[in-house]
Amino acid sequence: MYQSVSDAAIALFLEKGFENVPVAEVAAAAEISKPTLFRYFPTKEDLVLHRFADHQDEAARVVTDRPARRTPLEALQRHFLDGLERRDPVTGLCDNPHVLAFQRLMYGTPSLVARMYEYQDRSERALAEALGGEALPARLAAGQIIAVQRILALENWRRIDAGESADEVWPDAVVSANRAFGRLRSGLPH
Repeated sequence: MYQSVSDAAIALFLEKGFENVPVAEVAAAAEISKPTLFRYFPTKEDLVLHRFADHQDEAARVVTDRPARRTPLEALQRHFLDGLERRDPVTGLCDNPHVLAFQRLMYGTPSLVARMYEYQDRSERALAEALGGEALPARLAAGQIIAVQRILALENWRRIDAGESADEVWPDAVVSANRAFGRLRSGLPH
């Protein structure tokens, strides 16, 4: 149910623009009532951000599930580099036209950008917990790591949105990721 309603909403938003589609139109397209829609998605923005829900605690899962010999930062770096290799949309390195249209919708809609920051805040909190709890050093490390991942992904997306292919951007994306994680490594405690 979640996926089909979200898909119907995103199709309408891509066609008409996020601000130009009332929630009632989304409910009608999904063939459900407006109250039912709001039971599944508390806000209009959640109809779009539903696609990010499974990524919300991804960094924390990577840290928790890492091999014992690997530091949290090494595990997160490897995970990001693997995502670049797979052209995972979360890394910004994906030139699939449908993904690009979705990302344009996301980055071009102020209310979606604002809600995305809420998701990132929850991701930071989950990562801080995986790094050692609510202590300030864990929260600072989590904030820096999530910011680095966000900035790297946004830079990749901007280049692809400007017309470069994922294959063209990939070598620079790997260099940038390694450089950024290297800087984190030199500044963060293990």
